[in-house]
Amino acid sequence: MKLGLNLLLWTGHVTSALYPDLVKVKKAGFDGVEVPIMEGDTAHYVALGAFLRNEGLECTAVTMIPDRARNPASAERQHRQAGLDYLRQRSDWAAAMGADLLIGPYHSPLGVFTGTGPTDAERNWVAEVHRDFADHAAAQGITLAVEWLNRFECYFLTTMADAVNFAKLVDRPNYFTMLDTFHSHIEEKNVAASIRAAQRWLRHVHVSENDRGTPGQGQVNFPAAFRALQDLGYDRWLMIEAFGRSLPELAAATCVWRDFFHSPEQVFLEGGPYVRDTWAAAQVTKNQI
Repeated sequence: MKLGLNLLLWTGHVTSALYPDLVKVKKAGFDGVEVPIMEGDTAHYVALGAFLRNEGLECTAVTMIPDRARNPASAERQHRQAGLDYLRQRSDWAAAMGADLLIGPYHSPLGVFTGTGPTDAERNWVAEVHRDFADHAAAQGITLAVEWLNRFECYFLTTMADAVNFAKLVDRPNYFTMLDTFHSHIEEKNVAASIRAAQRWLRHVHVSENDRGTPGQGQVNFPAAFRALQDLGYDRWLMIEAFGRSLPELAAATCVWRDFFHSPEQVFLEGGPYVRDTWAAAQVTKNQI
């Protein structure tokens, strides 16, 4: 297992102003960070990647669809093409940074609804875009893990089963899905069972509390989730994801109206040891059964 921290905790665009905090994250025992890739240019991500490597931090990347004009689920071909162009560029930037994994809810814009569930036409439109996206990413050595969200944030993928079935539809060797314990806590009747059912399609994990605060200080049953992950032989990233109000657009879309932690430092200084200890305890418990 590798322990990571999603940098949306601070910002949607990582600049050198955040470097001192990244040093603190490394000193706190983290193996890597998840970098939001929303804006910038190639030179920016080359420099960021060099800094992270110098500090001994690995990285993954996260992005999302910013608006309706770049929506892969749109009936308008030009919108789907714009979405594909956007995703290809984010893959380019992830590769420039040195990431080998790009995750996120890049199936549809956050907080955009149609009033019903996804249609077969929409699934096929997004799958077509994502096949091209996956092929582009594969040429750069990048694996994709599409993120499903709860029904209050999107309508396109809202359960693990939805996401697994969609990954099968896309049908590319570098295309998978992921677990976010916040969304699972809302949508799944049995989180551990949904994890085990994902089998080989599960490639990444967001450790996120039910209130988006510090892991271990809410209601998510992390021991059960971790045992299920271990049953699958999962040995990849456990990426802590907590949201504050520093990014107004994301805070509005995810309905973050109040603070869930005293400071970003609390999230990684208290959440990091909790995740490591709970993962280790889950292994002990599993071996004793």
